[in-house]
Amino acid sequence: MQFGPMATEFSGGGDPGRSIALLWGVAGASPGGAARRGPKPRHSVDEIVAAAIQLADAEGLGAISMRRLAETLGISPMSLYTYVPSKAELVDLMLDRVAGEDPAPDADGGWRGRLTMIARQRWAMAQRHPWFLQVGVHRPPLGPNVLARVEATLSAIDGIGLSETEMDQVTSLVGDYVRGAVRGALEAREIEKQTGMTDEQWWAMNTPLLEGLVDPARYPTTVKIGEAFKAGRMPPPDHERNFEFGLQRVLDGIEAFIANR
Repeated sequence: MQFGPMATEFSGGGDPGRSIALLWGVAGASPGGAARRGPKPRHSVDEIVAAAIQLADAEGLGAISMRRLAETLGISPMSLYTYVPSKAELVDLMLDRVAGEDPAPDADGGWRGRLTMIARQRWAMAQRHPWFLQVGVHRPPLGPNVLARVEATLSAIDGIGLSETEMDQVTSLVGDYVRGAVRGALEAREIEKQTGMTDEQWWAMNTPLLEGLVDPARYPTTVKIGEAFKAGRMPPPDHERNFEFGLQRVLDGIEAFIANR
């Protein structure tokens, strides 16, 4: 499983009519637009989406192809196309499915508590489904679960004095922070998996090589932080702790923005 700087797939790229029909469970919609005829299908769309998610969880989004998924399900690729017309629509269905895994935030938590819960849910979801970050969601799947998450996020800050534009900007700010923090954590996890070496082992291997090369006069602050870490005055790296710290500072900024208005 690889995590590069760019997405490998993009949501919202399938046929709009088919995507909306599949996302919302519109009855009788087939790839050609006509009602399905013939014997009862062996699988449901839900079963196909669940199998695709399981495969992506195990091997990454790159493992998903219509042929590979058909083999996993024990059907022919042509049969799979009668359920989902292409990988583009399948990715939308996968995203909407995982978006519905978590409950709505507590309405009594206040705007800050609700945004905290939503951000933590997104963090946890990405740990379960790391392929999520391989999908560019600038044009999100317009399914019921994705829209429910959008509604929950926007309603969390509704009625606190923000304009509609500011509400959109605040939710984008939180979403961008979470996505960046999650990407960093997953990349760290993946490089440890691929190399078989922890960050502590990597630093232990490289630090002696830098001795005599790093001039404290040129890098005084870097050296100071490094010495504090070696002396045990700093805890080992913890991506979830850093995520929580950054999230609260982002919310502090939003709170100050609201107060200053």
